[in-house]
Amino acid sequence: MFAPGGWRSVISRWTAAGGKEAFGQMDALATLSRHFTTIAYDRRECGQSGGRVEPLNWDLYVQEAKALLDLAGAKQVYVLGSCMGASLALAFAVRHPANCTGLLLHWPVGGYLWMKKGHEFFKRHIGFVRAKGLAAVVERAPRGENFWLDPEIGPWGSPAAIYPEFASELIGRDVDRYLDICAKSRDAIFNDTMPSGASGEELMQIRIPALIMSGADSRHTVSASWTLKELMPQSELWEVLPPHQTGQNTLEQILRFKSRFDSAVQAA
Repeated sequence: MFAPGGWRSVISRWTAAGGKEAFGQMDALATLSRHFTTIAYDRRECGQSGGRVEPLNWDLYVQEAKALLDLAGAKQVYVLGSCMGASLALAFAVRHPANCTGLLLHWPVGGYLWMKKGHEFFKRHIGFVRAKGLAAVVERAPRGENFWLDPEIGPWGSPAAIYPEFASELIGRDVDRYLDICAKSRDAIFNDTMPSGASGEELMQIRIPALIMSGADSRHTVSASWTLKELMPQSELWEVLPPHQTGQNTLEQILRFKSRFDSAVQAA
């Protein structure tokens, strides 16, 4: 389960208390755990998972997700991703197709405004570091909580707010080298206006059954979902859009998608 929320990709986003829209309404972690063995986690640089200052990219995110699956002993899984988590689901499918039974892509992100948001947030962080230094980032981090709520604290603000040793290491970094890492991370994650996580050519090679559940705002764009539907050979698009998606009908779509595989296994 690759949680929504950009740099707020944490386990609680799948709960009634911390979730929003359909997954908050259905209390997704508890509800889906009645139908699946669920594996949810705080993505690196989010929540309590810590981090490491290095150029961030989809390869790193996928490596850590795969390591978690291996640790759990999971060989084949349904991959559920929402928002930026859907991008990670796509990146995972490109690199580890044999491990994917099916993809559940909820509110995938993409388009010019999504790319622009990412670049603007990195610009604000880079400007803040140039003006005030990394010690100011660490001082501000506990109030800002995470990059998506307070862009000035940057991608590593969340672990800096929680882990004193990480905060001390961040303060001691060479600023120019640090800002170069920020720029590389920005350009790897927000690289174009396509749906995030995979190139057009890579999407065309994903032959894993996929259910696409579209968002309908400036970041979770209808156009991103339609692009996925057009390029992914075995994808289907649920044509119900927010605000008509609810916890109940979203759950029904997920279980209907799963039931096709269960039926096929029983028939075999």
